[in-house]
Amino acid sequence: MKAGRGGRLSRLTGLYVPGRSILHRAPASVKVVGLLCVTLAASVPPPNWWLLCSLGGLVLGMFLVTRLAGRLVIQLWAMRWMLVVVLIPQLVFLAWPVAVATTGRIVIAITAASLVTLTTRTSELLSVFERALMPLRWMGVNPVRVSLVLAMTIRTVPVIADRAEQVREAQQARGRYSLRAFVVPLLVGSIRHADELADALAARGVED
Repeated sequence: MKAGRGGRLSRLTGLYVPGRSILHRAPASVKVVGLLCVTLAASVPPPNWWLLCSLGGLVLGMFLVTRLAGRLVIQLWAMRWMLVVVLIPQLVFLAWPVAVATTGRIVIAITAASLVTLTTRTSELLSVFERALMPLRWMGVNPVRVSLVLAMTIRTVPVIADRAEQVREAQQARGRYSLRAFVVPLLVGSIRHADELADALAARGVED
């Protein structure tokens, strides 16, 4: 039973792909700091095409170095409808360069986070977050709980993107296309995933 529960948790959170690339061998702390820098560089400054193209090229280069370019293609394909939903409302209210640049920021942040999860074990991510949050213990912060939330948040992004692709494929199979038929199953599936993850964590003795 314990083995089955452990396998269940691994299935829900284990996106790590073993490898020998320089990024696989890099310390988890370096990768987390790099992810933070890339995300801030893409999000904070005003939209800048040169900056966004440079950051996108950097992320793409890292996928090539780690030999995970195929995963990048799969993820971008899975994200396509989510990005359309994000882009269209912006095109209504904003100039198209701003809307496209904002969507590009989201793509860079998501793919960079995915790269970290693909090349870093969950245990290593938890250890990094725990060490970073340790000075906040005196304020009543529980580093273990917060680090678990952060690690699960990073790993949930590609899971939700994959679930969105499953919903879209089901729509295509039925020949039915509507925003409601896409959003409702996606929300239900996401909530179900959260429940399964909570059950798996509880089975492993993680406190609420």
